[in-house]
Parts: sequence; structure tokens; C-alpha cells
Amino acid sequence: MGDSMYVGNAGEDAALDRGWILGHFKGVGDPRRSEDVEVKWGVHPRGDARARWVRGEERTALLVLISGRFRVELPGRSVLLERQGDYVVWGRGVDHSWFAEEESVVLTVRWPSVPGYAVDSEPDTP
Repeated sequence: MGDSMYVGNAGEDAALDRGWILGHFKGVGDPRRSEDVEVKWGVHPRGDARARWVRGEERTALLVLISGRFRVELPGRSVLLERQGDYVVWGRGVDHSWFAEEESVVLTVRWPSVPGYAVDSEPDTP
């Protein structure tokens, strides 16, 4: 297939890299490597929550609900995504957190793709 194409399954590929299927963290030569944008296929069991609020955000983000019920917490606002296709966009400087009210699948797109945001002890690169 060559280096300029990749065909995969988001659910399967996401399991290999904490949900992320495209971004700066993919290997050199991988068509999924990008410093412009990153994409996450997030599969969250009911009750799953982000460990800590993301603060000092330097990216813009789009989060789209594929299935389930998913709450995004933003400063002064709680947004419930409950219909397939419901989405929320937030910009630079907007802290956020989230909670899966039901088992949920969400697609997140963030730009630009920059390192340094892993919340847990895992490195930001594989």
C-alpha cells in the first residue's frame, strides 16, 4: 500500500495507543502522523471519568458523540451529549473534564497536535 495510505479499524487501532489514532505521536513515515491535528476514538465504560481537569489547554478541540451519554465539564457549564452526532467545541485556554454517564464512544479531534498533555504517568509518545 505504500507509506501514504493506511486502512484500519478505529476501535482496534485505538486500543494500541490509549485511543489516539492520528497525531504527532505516530512514527515517522506513518501516514497517521500529523503535527496539525490529532484524532481519538474514545471507548468509555459507564462511570469512566477523566482523572483531573485539563488546565492551560493550548489546543482547540471538537468532541462528537458516536453512541452513549457523555458529559463534558467546562468552566461554568456542563454539556450533556446524548444523541448520536451531538458535539461540543472548545478553544484555547478552556479547561475541561468529562464523565461517561453510560457506556460511550466519542470521537475527539484536537489541533494542533502538540506533546505534553498526558494526564497519567504514561509518556505522551509510544
